[in-house]
Amino acid sequence: MLELKRKARASALAIMTYAFLAGAAPMAFAQENDAASRQFSAKAGEVVLKAQSLITANEFQAALTLLGDAKDIPDLTPYERSIIGQMQGASHYQLDQYGPAISGFERAIAAGGLRPKEIDDMQVQIAQLMIANGQFRQGAERLEAYLNGGGQLKPQYTDMLTQAWVNAEEPARALPWASKWFAAADPKERKHYDLMNFIYAKLEKNERQADLVIEMIERWPAEKELWDAWASLLSQSGQEQDAFEVNKLLYLRGALSEEADIMKVIQYYAYYNMPYQAAQILEKEMNAGRIPREADKLVQLSSLFRQAREYARAIPILEAATKTGGTGDLYAQLGEALYNEGYCERAETAFKRGIDRGYDAGKAWMLIATCRYEDVQRQQKLTCEMTTAEKAAAPKSQARQSTIAAFENVPLTSPQSRDAKKWISFIIAERETFDKRCGFERDRVMKTCYLDIRRAYDAVFLTDEFELNDTNCEQFIPAYDKEYRSKKTG
Repeated sequence: MLELKRKARASALAIMTYAFLAGAAPMAFAQENDAASRQFSAKAGEVVLKAQSLITANEFQAALTLLGDAKDIPDLTPYERSIIGQMQGASHYQLDQYGPAISGFERAIAAGGLRPKEIDDMQVQIAQLMIANGQFRQGAERLEAYLNGGGQLKPQYTDMLTQAWVNAEEPARALPWASKWFAAADPKERKHYDLMNFIYAKLEKNERQADLVIEMIERWPAEKELWDAWASLLSQSGQEQDAFEVNKLLYLRGALSEEADIMKVIQYYAYYNMPYQAAQILEKEMNAGRIPREADKLVQLSSLFRQAREYARAIPILEAATKTGGTGDLYAQLGEALYNEGYCERAETAFKRGIDRGYDAGKAWMLIATCRYEDVQRQQKLTCEMTTAEKAAAPKSQARQSTIAAFENVPLTSPQSRDAKKWISFIIAERETFDKRCGFERDRVMKTCYLDIRRAYDAVFLTDEFELNDTNCEQFIPAYDKEYRSKKTG
């Protein structure tokens, strides 16, 4: 903005030159212009000459006072009023009073004493002064009106209109002028690219901006901001994979050192289902000190390892995080990691601490019970040969009862309650199935032995000896005798 005002002020210097020429001695004008309408009366000429002398002596305020009194001169011609207005405008300009200067020049035009070419020149000068005064929209519109009316387009006007519309926050109106300004620039400097980039961004012309940014990268490949801009444009246009590749390239080249930039790369890896690579980068950068080793970052790191099923690596990280003031969710995450590594007792401790800190009791007890059930599966199997007491005391039976107790701890109000009841029914049915199988097996063996016992009894008649083929069948002789032989003897 300061550069724009400087250029406008420099261009406006022409106003002073013009005003001095216009304010020359009355007789000089009379010699140059035969038309009576462009001659000064004696009284008006005297005032103008004195004012011109004061201006020449840099006594601008005194000149303004004198020119202000000149308005009371009777029967001033349009030409005289125009010249007085110009001189007032020039004096105000020299005092850095841009608003009054503009008003003076507008009065000069309104007085009707200027020729069309003079009016056009003054319109341009007013436009430049407006822009220098921060009236960007008004100045730009006046300059455009001059050009649309057939005024000569000069390079400085293109530059000024571009900057004025940008400062007026009208990028759409700045674009056509900026395009001309950019095309005419030779050589093209960074300022030309930056301004076009800014305008395209404001207007969300992503494709044109992307082409420009690529050209800028070719000229200034070491500037990270340009690569960032390109990645952002790719992302905005739905080319997320390409945006990821740009960010990955920057990271691998060592161009990223800020936490936010590195975290963006980590998020990209996680988004594209590469949690292990994301975790490696996060762990590396935490160790390097570029990302703080804070609780939330530790949780994120553990989460990435858990997503990658690297539970063993997640456990120590989660344990470290809980020491900084673990929440219920954090303890639950630790419990889940321990559960997946088969550390049921430690997992149960973590889940219970999570429950104490507000974690969902239903979810926690379901996982505790599931871990206990998996422990049941690891225990030595029961056998049908075991007595009832031996079966009840067996580790597998104890673990099964412990599992049922855990499922019973799921609150009835919990959404997991229904699943917990199904699990309890399944575990009970599993034991009942085993008992039924043992019963069926015992019946099969008993029936086979009954046949052997019967054969042995029948053979006594011939051999006078009772001899079983399977000595294990001896256990069934009392039952056989009670059921069959007692009936015969009775």
